[in-house]
Amino acid sequence: MTGEERSNSGRTAVGSGASEPADSHDRFPTAVRQLSDRSSTAVPPLPDPLAPCVHCGFCLPACPTYLATGDESDSPRGRIVLMRALALGELPPTDDALAEHLDACLGCRGCEPVCPSGVQYGRGLEIARARLAEVRGLTPLARIVLGVFRRAWLWRPAFTAARWLRGTGLFGVVAGEGRMGFAAGMVAATTRHCEARSDEAIGSPRHPIASSAAPWPPRNAGRPTVLLFRGCVMDTLFTHVHDATRRTLEINGYDVVEADGQVCCGALHDHAGDVAAAKALAERNVRALADRADYVVVDSAGCGALLKDYGHLLGTEAAAAFGAKVRDVSELLAAAGPVPPGPLDLDVVYDAPCHLQHAQGVHAEPLRVLSAIPGLRLRMLPGSDKCCGSAGIYSLLKPDMARAVLDMKIAEIAAALPRPAYVTTGNPGCLMQIGAGLRAAGVPIHVVHPVELLDWAYLNSE
Repeated sequence: MTGEERSNSGRTAVGSGASEPADSHDRFPTAVRQLSDRSSTAVPPLPDPLAPCVHCGFCLPACPTYLATGDESDSPRGRIVLMRALALGELPPTDDALAEHLDACLGCRGCEPVCPSGVQYGRGLEIARARLAEVRGLTPLARIVLGVFRRAWLWRPAFTAARWLRGTGLFGVVAGEGRMGFAAGMVAATTRHCEARSDEAIGSPRHPIASSAAPWPPRNAGRPTVLLFRGCVMDTLFTHVHDATRRTLEINGYDVVEADGQVCCGALHDHAGDVAAAKALAERNVRALADRADYVVVDSAGCGALLKDYGHLLGTEAAAAFGAKVRDVSELLAAAGPVPPGPLDLDVVYDAPCHLQHAQGVHAEPLRVLSAIPGLRLRMLPGSDKCCGSAGIYSLLKPDMARAVLDMKIAEIAAALPRPAYVTTGNPGCLMQIGAGLRAAGVPIHVVHPVELLDWAYLNSE
C-alpha cells in the first residue's frame, strides 16, 4: 500500500503537516504513565518520554524504514503522533493501520541521538507495543518464535542441530536469495573464521580453552572477576565468540567465571511487547547471576542493552544493581588497555550495532580495542549509525522491510574501497543478517565479532 493509499484509507496516516489537539501535551503525560506502569511501585513512574517532540523532522533521515518507504507514517515523527493518539485514546489499539506502522519500526533508536529535544523514542515505543500486545495479542509467528526462546529445552536443541549441520557446509551451499536461501545464509554466517598464523596456540597457558564449568570462587584472587552471560544464540551458534571473549579478557587481567541457571535475556520478548515473558526471564537471570562477580560481561549488544535496563524492566533495587554491573566486552577490554597484541594485516570496516551505540551509548570502546591491533586497517562503515534490518525477530516477521533496509547497508559495504576482508560488528543478529545479505549479493566478504579480531591478534603474538 502506498503512502497516498494509506492516507485515503485510514485516519492513522501521518503527513508532514500533521498536528495534534492543543491540549495533548496536558493530557498525554497522565495517559503515558498509566500505560507505562510496569507493575512496580519501587521506582517513580516513567515520565512522558515523547513530550519533548516538536516535530522538527531531524529524525527522518536517521530512520531506515522512512528511507526505505518515504512514508512519514513509517518515520519517528509520524509514529510519535500515532503513539500519542494511542495514549490519549484517540486511536484504539485495535486499529490495524496503527499497528502496521508501529510494528514496522525496527526499534533501532537511531532517531534518538539526532533529536535536538532529547525525545526518548525507545521508551515511547516500548509502552505502545506493550499496549498493542496486551489488547491485540502477538501474531501466530511471533508467539511461536518467542515461545521457543522462552524455553531452553526448545531453543538449545534447535540451534545445536543447526550448528552441527553448519559443520557439513550445507548452509553455505544453499545460501542465497529467497527466504530459505537467506535463512541458510544467516546460519552460514555464524561459521568461525581465523586469520591467526596458527590455531595451535589455543589451549596454551596464554590461550586456555574456555570451560563451561569454571570454578567458583575465582582462581586468581585480586583480579577483577567477570561473569560471562551466555545467552541463547550466542551460546549455541557463536560459542567461538564466547571462547574469544574469555581468552581476551583473561589476557587483559580479568578472571572469567561461569554461573548456571541463566536463560535468554528477554530482549526479543520486550521488543515485541511481551513484557510478562521478558520479566520472567529477567527475574531468573537476576537470581542466577546477581552478586557472583565484579562485572557481568556480554558479547551481544542486544542482550547487553536489556541486561543494563533490568532495573527499569523489573523496577527493583536488585535488578538495578545487577544492571549496573553489566558491561559490553569492548568496555572491559578498552578499560584494560588492551594489552598490545600481535599484528593483523587486514582491511576491516566496523559497523556499530544499534543496541550498542544508540541504546547503550557505547561508541569509542570497540574502536579503541580494534585500533590497538598493529597492521589492522580499520574504517567506519558509511551509514554505520543505521540499522541493518535484523532487529531481533523483525527479519522473521517482516522480511521484505528488513531486506529493503539491509540492501542499503550491503550497497555501502560493496562500494567500500579498498574492499575489506571483513565487516566487524558486535551483535549476533547483525552478524547473521549482514553475512546472509553479503552471500545473497555475491559479495565475498565475511562478518566477524570485534573480539575475534583481537583474539586472532593475540594468537599472532605467540
